[in-house]
Amino acid sequence: MGAELDADGNGTFAVYSKNATKILLELYSTAYGEEAAYDYWMEKGSDDIWRAKINGITSGTLYAFRAWGPNWTFDENWERGGSSAGFASDFDSNGNRFNPNKVLFDPYSKEISHDKSNPTALGSLNGGMYGTGEEDFEGAARRNFDTGKYASKSVVIKDSTSFGTKPKIPQEKTIIYEAHARGITKHSSSAQLSSILNGIDGFENVVDIPAEYQGTYKGAGMLAPYLKALGVNTIEFLPVHESDNDANPDDAPGGNYWAYMTYGYFAPDRRYSSDKSYGGPTREFKEMVKAFHDAGMEVYLDVVFNHSGEGGTWYGEKDSYKTAELTFMRGFDNSTYYSLVQDNIGGYWETTGCGNNLQCDNSVVRKFILDSLTYWIDEMGVDGYRFDLAPVLGREGLGTWNYSKDAQTIKDIIALGQEKDAEMIAEAWDTQWPGGYQVGNFPDGWGEWNGRFRDSIRSYVGKGERGSLNNYINGDYDNFNDQGGPQKSVNFVVAHDGFTLADLCSYQGAGNAMNNTLSWPFGPSDGGNSDYNTLGFGTEAKDKRQAARNYIAIQMISRGVPMIVWGDEFGRTQNGNNNPYNIDSVATWSNYNMINTASPHLVATGGSGAYHNNFGTFGNTANVNGNFKFMNYMLKLRASEPAFQQADYRVSYDFKKEDGTSTLSDGDRCVWIRINGSTVSGGSDYLVFMNMYTAEVPFTIPAADSGKSWVRLADTQNYFESAFNCWNSESAEVVSERSYGVTPWSVVILKQVE
Repeated sequence: MGAELDADGNGTFAVYSKNATKILLELYSTAYGEEAAYDYWMEKGSDDIWRAKINGITSGTLYAFRAWGPNWTFDENWERGGSSAGFASDFDSNGNRFNPNKVLFDPYSKEISHDKSNPTALGSLNGGMYGTGEEDFEGAARRNFDTGKYASKSVVIKDSTSFGTKPKIPQEKTIIYEAHARGITKHSSSAQLSSILNGIDGFENVVDIPAEYQGTYKGAGMLAPYLKALGVNTIEFLPVHESDNDANPDDAPGGNYWAYMTYGYFAPDRRYSSDKSYGGPTREFKEMVKAFHDAGMEVYLDVVFNHSGEGGTWYGEKDSYKTAELTFMRGFDNSTYYSLVQDNIGGYWETTGCGNNLQCDNSVVRKFILDSLTYWIDEMGVDGYRFDLAPVLGREGLGTWNYSKDAQTIKDIIALGQEKDAEMIAEAWDTQWPGGYQVGNFPDGWGEWNGRFRDSIRSYVGKGERGSLNNYINGDYDNFNDQGGPQKSVNFVVAHDGFTLADLCSYQGAGNAMNNTLSWPFGPSDGGNSDYNTLGFGTEAKDKRQAARNYIAIQMISRGVPMIVWGDEFGRTQNGNNNPYNIDSVATWSNYNMINTASPHLVATGGSGAYHNNFGTFGNTANVNGNFKFMNYMLKLRASEPAFQQADYRVSYDFKKEDGTSTLSDGDRCVWIRINGSTVSGGSDYLVFMNMYTAEVPFTIPAADSGKSWVRLADTQNYFESAFNCWNSESAEVVSERSYGVTPWSVVILKQVE
């Protein structure tokens, strides 16, 4: 499938369409502004794949397609430029939506020339040109507007750039850093990383990122020494598949910064490449992966196979479902690629909130998904995936599409992961309720974002409501034992689609607490998740800083794989915007100037506006962000302790009341935990004291084993900000008393040492 180039300069082109009656392959000399230079009729095989073989093709050749079918039959009188010859209907009773006036790029494109809304390509026109239907566009029915001079073109790619040697990190040892490929280096502060981190132990090898590489794959690769020193070993990128973001504004909300509207499932997004030449994004992406691999780090991709960027119909019932975008899949075979409403064949069945569902139980779509995953593993060097709204992958049954953990697509994906030694992680919910929440209900081998861990830890640290938190600290045995072990639970407190960690500790309210109150560069915002967050711990700056440390401490001692979000290590704030999907600004970029200061939210944004000063000033004399030091410490503790890196539940976690012996009761806000890590090779025993009560509580310390002592590694209370709330075990204070007073809303960690 797609375009392949052999050593003799022969290009083979192959696209799938069961229902097309004719497909025309076009070659272009430029991406936009001119008609096709050459065209060739393709031939259909018995496998419903249309093929052509042309010699004289080189890497960088631009190509695209036009397709006819039952609803728009081929007519000899049809010609480029806006013809209605052969038109019967915008869609027919079988769901076909063919239209030869709409030039299509290849779903298997290795690169795409430009986005469909690229302002240079469109000139004075707009993306309405890609729609069907009879509404007027430039003086004629929209369906008749010819997009050949404007549409995205596919690029023939042949590349042999090395992605290095994959580290093959066992999943139980993984620590994930969720990041936006542009946002982690786009801020100008990334050019001063070496001076910002000067004097902070472990960061001697960081490099400055020149302006020309900020916000690019190249810049992200240069960040590897920083992330390695921070203590993470896996970077998980928000979608880097080609998305429609060329026209994202830099002075107002707009477009899709997060890039969850995918167009090129094989194509790295050109916007993130400093090398914009044809082949440049592919080379630069692989070079970035190699930089991470050389640092001993893995690269995961967030992928979106639940829907595509083509979306749904534009007006629904208002124009009888006639108008829809035709740029790739829909124009080749609408009823194959998408889940259609069977009693209303013009509409799309969807549980994504984005207008369509891919028909993932269709064998052609299944192969498409597996081919894409394989390409990025084998050719681009990727080590694992996180699947957006993953229950859609398991929806099957024409017209009903109920989720099944035994769906063939779900089973084939995990089989591919096991064959290729690649991690497969589900976001195990979609928008259908009930029936869309499937956490713990994916088959053996799948990892999952554990939304129950998130919700429970927020309730406990935010309100003192413990609920079932013990279960999730203990690796959520009931839900993940049958999937392979605790390492299949990805434990997160926040993610890209919501508050940052600093904002979680600073704002409260259902939905977006800052709705209609934020101006650029932090908003306006148009909503957000519906999670209700309260601040039972207090609203002073010191309380917010302490709450953030509580989240970090509990997350890092919990069974499972921890995931943090870009910038949370130093308190990145979006001023309370918990839905900045369309904000490409200093609000969503990492401002590393927040590290080498005790007042991180008082630094200049590097653009317009100012940060809300939620964290105030840390109580240390080193003039450094204390929570950055604490996060760095806890990440390294996590990475160095075998007890926290087990692929099973053999290390026992004992949960008791604060006396260390009594069984916990419902409503208890204090939890005493003993982690018996000495039962595994190289492991140690830990005590974790959690007090989310309003007064100081004494916690019992058991007698240490013979020849050993308990030492204090961490105490999140504000009094210890002068010491960054953490101590290395070699120099940590021996706790000789049999009791430790844990202050309100704080966490203490002790370790047993020789």
